[in-house]
Amino acid sequence: MLKKILRLFPIFLLLSVVCSCSKSLVLNDLEKEFLKQNDSITVAIYPYYPPYQFLNEQNEADGVFMEYLEIIEEKINYKFKRKQYNNWPKLIQDAEKNKIDLILEIQKTENRKSYLKFYPPLFESQHVIITRKDVTFGNSIKNLHDKTIVLPKNYGITENLSYEYPDFTIVTVQGELECLERLNSGEYDAYIGPRAVANYFIRSKKLDNLKINPGIHLKYEPGIAITNSDTVLDGIISKALKSITREEKESIINNWLYQNVVPFYQTSKFWIIISLVSILAFFLGAFLNSYLKFKIKQKTEELIIAKDIAEESNRLKTNFINNIPQEIRTPMNGIIGLSEFLNDESLSQKERQKYTQMIIGNSKELLSIIDNILEISQLQTKRFTLRLVETNLQDVFQNLVSNHKIKAEEKNIKFYIENNLKNSQNLVFIDRPKLNKILNVILDNAVKYTNNGSITISYVVKNDFLHISMKDTGIGINEKSENKIQESLTSNSENTIGEYNGLGLGLTIAKKNADFIGGEITVLSEKNEGTTFTLKMPYNPVLKNKKDKTTNQDKTLSKSEKHIILIAEDGETNFLFLKTILTKMNDYDFTIYRAKNGKEAVTICQENANIDLVLMDIKMPIMDGYDATSYIKKMRPNLPVIAQTAYSIEEDVQKALDAGCDDFVSKPVDRKILKPILNKYFPIFKNRNKTINSK
Repeated sequence: MLKKILRLFPIFLLLSVVCSCSKSLVLNDLEKEFLKQNDSITVAIYPYYPPYQFLNEQNEADGVFMEYLEIIEEKINYKFKRKQYNNWPKLIQDAEKNKIDLILEIQKTENRKSYLKFYPPLFESQHVIITRKDVTFGNSIKNLHDKTIVLPKNYGITENLSYEYPDFTIVTVQGELECLERLNSGEYDAYIGPRAVANYFIRSKKLDNLKINPGIHLKYEPGIAITNSDTVLDGIISKALKSITREEKESIINNWLYQNVVPFYQTSKFWIIISLVSILAFFLGAFLNSYLKFKIKQKTEELIIAKDIAEESNRLKTNFINNIPQEIRTPMNGIIGLSEFLNDESLSQKERQKYTQMIIGNSKELLSIIDNILEISQLQTKRFTLRLVETNLQDVFQNLVSNHKIKAEEKNIKFYIENNLKNSQNLVFIDRPKLNKILNVILDNAVKYTNNGSITISYVVKNDFLHISMKDTGIGINEKSENKIQESLTSNSENTIGEYNGLGLGLTIAKKNADFIGGEITVLSEKNEGTTFTLKMPYNPVLKNKKDKTTNQDKTLSKSEKHIILIAEDGETNFLFLKTILTKMNDYDFTIYRAKNGKEAVTICQENANIDLVLMDIKMPIMDGYDATSYIKKMRPNLPVIAQTAYSIEEDVQKALDAGCDDFVSKPVDRKILKPILNKYFPIFKNRNKTINSK
């Protein structure tokens, strides 16, 4: 852009030089002959408009336009016959009757264009309003609508003002001086005319009662005019005026008005402004260009990232869809097939018990697959929130082993836990759900690919990092697959790790969760010897002062031996299942109430102050478990509410806790998980009769 501007500068300079240079006047033969044959071409002058035209001390016409006329005569080498008027209306009347050929100074109006040919004005200046010094009706021309304005008869300002403001009250008199004298005497309210003329008369005639106000939008633009009938003279005057240079015009104006009337595009100030604006425009354009390139690059990168994410999401879905039929059908086949075998009356008790355990195992495997589906949704939407809670690592590993014990016993696998920490070191702040997810995935694979062996879980603290290792004696991984898994675990790749897990999602989920808690997973394996997975994560110990502790038994000794539990559950099967679990707990004596929706649960808690605990389903009609819990907690803030739902996503768990739930258990409810939760809120009573009161 700057180069284009620089290229244009010589052109501008050339045009300026051309415009400012003197132009030679070349009259054709016809025009020269015309001047020769007409030696009495008349020019009308009106020397009563100082400083444009006036009579000097020698009583000769002088002023701006007289000097202008002399230059024209010099250009065409001709002397016009001067006809002096002391009455302007008479001059206009003679012009209408073609009694004069040329008028030296006149302003163009709509009426005058019918009988005069006008040339470009010599200059222009603003008209001003002249008032007495004692008036206070302002400087705007609109303030004159209810005033009497005095103007010279047949002047251009008179005609133009009447045309633009037809409602104004205008009085005309003979000439400019008479207008000002009558205004000074108080006969009229205002006068409008050229500043230079008014200033000359006010000073020379000592009209001290008048003042000149700021300029208005109307302008005085005087120039030469000829009668419309003479075309040859028109050509001669046109050539003469075009041959007068800008410098010659400036010289005339400066001699009489001390004002340099220069076209704005010919001033140095104009070119300085143009240059500054051009430079500013160049840098602004360069900045905008750079900014747009940056934004385009940024958006392009964002689109590429979004495209990669979309492709990765699509690849994960494709990988999942390709694997899910087999992975779901395998446990489902076991569940359906073994369930049919249970109908065989010839089965022994031992076989029936074995098949039942296998159905439970396949059901848990199917539940694990469903959890992975939900986890993939989490990974794709990146709906993560790190929540550090106080956790005992011993409990974590005991629960982990307990969850896999049945399946391990089926494959004759033994578990060993090596705790290399002191008791106080086992209390840590950790995001337990994410840690459980990681360890469950690794242990699932260890159990899946180990037969007749052992799995050793060990953990130790090194350099403020907790190292958790799981070593199995399974089939191991070949070197090629191990390298691929290790590369995926230690890189930022979004690739799914599918060589070591049937569904192709487990280790990917583990890696994502490890990344989120600031950890990393490594693998060491040898074919037919076994595999060791190690999780390295930040170690955040819980620092506690030694204080006397109050046990739960102390808090609950005063409670009655019989406890009332409200089950809020709309599903018949789920309610029957929960009721059966509770009635089978020999250590407790429960009275069970039922609500089929959240609204009923709120009502029952409001009417029955003896309810000791609520098992709250989250998804129910009329009012869900979140709202029901919130209402119940407002009425009875100390009443324990345990959420039980098919939702197992971390955000849903947290949402239940935020609503006021004290604990959470996932469907299908495992009695081994439910019982420890109940132990937190009830004392244990053995050999009691159970009372079932279903409502």
